[in-house]
Amino acid sequence: MMELTENTQRVIEVTAKDLPLACPMPDMVKWNAHPRVFLPIVKLGGEARCPYCGTLYKLTGPVGHHH
Repeated sequence: MMELTENTQRVIEVTAKDLPLACPMPDMVKWNAHPRVFLPIVKLGGEARCPYCGTLYKLTGPVGHHH
């Protein structure tokens, strides 16, 4: 079973496997989180900030084409 983590990091690096990107991410504790919001990180040039919690996500590595 996957261990849930608190969303205490202010910058989180993500990869193509995390796309489509939503905050909170699946491995974060949900009971103290905010509504799930999808972040268009690719369209935003590889960085996106959650409008609810302020966490900055940075895309690392190559991104394949998604249909």
